[in-house]
Amino acid sequence: MKVFLDANILVSVLNKEYPVFTSAAKVMSLQNDVFQLFTSPVCLAIAFYFAEKKHGTQLAKKKISLLLQHIDVAGCSKKESIAAATDPRVLDFEDGLEYYAAKNAGCSVLITEDTDGFYFADIPVCTAEDFLKNFVIARPKSGNTKLSN
Repeated sequence: MKVFLDANILVSVLNKEYPVFTSAAKVMSLQNDVFQLFTSPVCLAIAFYFAEKKHGTQLAKKKISLLLQHIDVAGCSKKESIAAATDPRVLDFEDGLEYYAAKNAGCSVLITEDTDGFYFADIPVCTAEDFLKNFVIARPKSGNTKLSN
């Protein structure tokens, strides 16, 4: 299952921001044969900015480098940028860029702490805690990654 991580998930892990850190760190530890984690260059830039403010440039670079050993980067080209700019449902351009980068990578879920910002999404959008509850803990042993009801 391809999973997209919003900038606020990355920031909470890089800066150990509670209470989100606990669930976000668990999600980020899921990179394996079942879960493939993605983010976008925009999310990385935002995460670096906040990590640099808290930890300084050198440590922020180390943290981003370590992060990139465990997650993939979804492409965000002109096509996704145009889609974000022209989709009338998208009110926040940055959220639109992230959403279309996730779609470009084939992600089937987007994890963010600002679920309301992605009201227009046609893929599931959930918090880190809800993702763990609905896609990991409730995940059937057969490999089916759909929400259980």
